[in-house]
Amino acid sequence: MTSEIHQYTGTDIVVRWDETRCIHSERCLKALPTVFDRAQEPWVQANASTADEAAAAVEQCPTGALQYRRLDGGREELPDATPSMVARPPGPIIARGDLQIETLDGEKVSTPRAMLCGCGVSANRPFCDGTHRDTVLGASRS
Repeated sequence: MTSEIHQYTGTDIVVRWDETRCIHSERCLKALPTVFDRAQEPWVQANASTADEAAAAVEQCPTGALQYRRLDGGREELPDATPSMVARPPGPIIARGDLQIETLDGEKVSTPRAMLCGCGVSANRPFCDGTHRDTVLGASRS
């Protein structure tokens, strides 16, 4: 699946959102609702907080769908020094580090965070799309 990337440019930071990798965990909305608000258009208001606050909220995105680039010379996100992968059966594998991922259609993705499909039912493999929640496997976790 080809990425659908949107950029939201503020004075001090550019927030990048890859909607094909977003599983709507809503960590960004909870972390910084002044910047991330689905009721607004656009839903990302890059100037609604400091660049440091926006960057910290983006780094909470478990899928890597949100990333940023600083325009003010501030600290850029550094991947975890030691790569890690943690399985969360029946669903995703949470990966962190200096990740280089090749998709099924050959696209190369460099990211510090990713949520990979661990159940085999994602339509966006190798990335998790949350489909496991709607399967018998996901229902058995309750």
